[in-house]
Amino acid sequence: MEKFIVSGEVQLCGNVRVGGAKNATLPIMAATLLCSGVSILHDVPYLRDIQAMQDILTLLGAKISRQGRTMLIDTTNVSKAEIPEPLMREMRASVFLMGPLLGRFRKVRVSYPGGCAIGPRPINLHIKALEKIGAKVDESFGYIVAEAAELTGGEINFDFPSVGATENAMMAAVLAKGTTMIRNAAREPEIADLELFLNKMGAKICGAGTDTIRIDGVQLLVPAEHNVMSDRIEAGTFLIAGAMTYGDIVVENIVPEYLFSVTDKLQEIGAQITTGRDYIRIKASEFRGVDIKTLPYPGFPTDLQAPMLSLVAIAKGTSIITETIFENRFKHVDELTRMGAKIKVESRTAIIRGVSKLTGAIVSAPDLRAGSALVIAALAAEGTSEIEQVYHIDRGYEAIEKKLQTLGAQIRRV
Repeated sequence: MEKFIVSGEVQLCGNVRVGGAKNATLPIMAATLLCSGVSILHDVPYLRDIQAMQDILTLLGAKISRQGRTMLIDTTNVSKAEIPEPLMREMRASVFLMGPLLGRFRKVRVSYPGGCAIGPRPINLHIKALEKIGAKVDESFGYIVAEAAELTGGEINFDFPSVGATENAMMAAVLAKGTTMIRNAAREPEIADLELFLNKMGAKICGAGTDTIRIDGVQLLVPAEHNVMSDRIEAGTFLIAGAMTYGDIVVENIVPEYLFSVTDKLQEIGAQITTGRDYIRIKASEFRGVDIKTLPYPGFPTDLQAPMLSLVAIAKGTSIITETIFENRFKHVDELTRMGAKIKVESRTAIIRGVSKLTGAIVSAPDLRAGSALVIAALAAEGTSEIEQVYHIDRGYEAIEKKLQTLGAQIRRV
């Protein structure tokens, strides 16, 4: 098993470019199934989750090729609407395939999806949305079967603004007859990026990025070409790493407004933030504790809770982080404690008493974002750290060690 060896106490300096967003690429890859032909996606990152989605599309009959970061997806010969359990269990995002397969073939059969073990992520909202536009859904023996002789527009009101359920509903509704309204929709920028791609295919969608989305069904979609938006979570991770090491870095190829909730907290901690049209610069020295509560966008993102916890572990004073999205997202706390952090977890709240420094240790990444948090902690820790189970990190960060090396980090994969 591969691991990272990190020698800490090195200030990060320089420029780093973030790539295409994993959380935008995966639903867009799924959306290509809605029509027959070749769609072209640019700035597609090389990630384990992207490869897993590629494997599923290939099994369904798609032909996929890559030219650097450009991916060509030919869905002409897609004929299957069933995904085997082993592939579904590889990642949570496989649930995105329900909407487009139902929309194109009027039937889909999938097992319950897998992914990071960060707490229950029930798909009842996905099922409710599909039922609202005419699908009959049966759950039995670990499988979900959804089918409809005809999909018709309907009113979908989410109890919680779920990103995945919002995107699934959008993809299922674009080929339904009539108008579908999605209320209390998730507002993440990745949803707006999916809308942009679907509209290029010929869909009629407006409102993505707000809490109300309108979809006027069309009879036919066509392949499209699209530049995937940049990864705001990767960008936020590098900004936090820069602060953690008292560094001076510029994160490029981003939309600064997508990270206001993060940069506001970094400024509150004491970091200096400068923004441009497509970059953010962070400089940091000493910083103080802060209180954070994760919330759906535009609130503080749950995917950056773990990295931020590493940062406040060495901030002066006490910090309180409350996780409202996923109940098991403090699995990295035990590993940070090995490195000298003082953290107490009570239910969904972590109370962090800042220490002057962390020390190197042998730790293990329990999930994707927790893994990035341990990398960040190791960069600032005294001595050498070993981070095991880095395959979790590879699910969402492309060659993170190489990008950190360009900033001066002493990190290597073995």
